[in-house]
This record gives sequence, structure tokens and C-alpha cells, in this order.
Amino acid sequence: MELSLPGLIGAMIGTAVGAMNYVAIVVYAEGWLRARNTLEAAEERAAFEQRVAVMRRVILGADILICATVGYWFGKTIGG
Repeated sequence: MELSLPGLIGAMIGTAVGAMNYVAIVVYAEGWLRARNTLEAAEERAAFEQRVAVMRRVILGADILICATVGYWFGKTIGG
């Protein structure tokens, strides 16, 4: 497998874009979920917080993977 420098630079830029995108998505999604949350019991709140934490991890993983891949492809295409 051959890695190109322009591709790696593109992947780093894509990762940075993915991190910024992650913040925007999570702030919106978490605010929307918390606004709809009317849980009273402590167990329900704990389960809700657990699901929100899993949601954050899934969004981060998918966002970084997609943006880094697109960034690598774009960097390799532009830079050769």
C-alpha cells in the first residue's frame, strides 16, 4: 500500500473538518434530545445519558472516518 504525502495532508485536513462537523452535529442532536427528554426516574436518566454517550462516539467515529477518507482522496487527486 502506497501512501502519498498530499493524500496524508488531505486526510489531516479532512480529520480537522470532521472534528468541527462533529461538534456542530452533537450540539444540535444533544440539544434536540434533551429538549424531548422528560424522564423523571434516576434509572431512566442514567440510561438516557448512556445512550447519548454512545451516540456521541458513533457520530465521532463515522464523521472522522468519512471526512478523513474524503480528505485523503481529495488530497491524492489534487496533489498526485
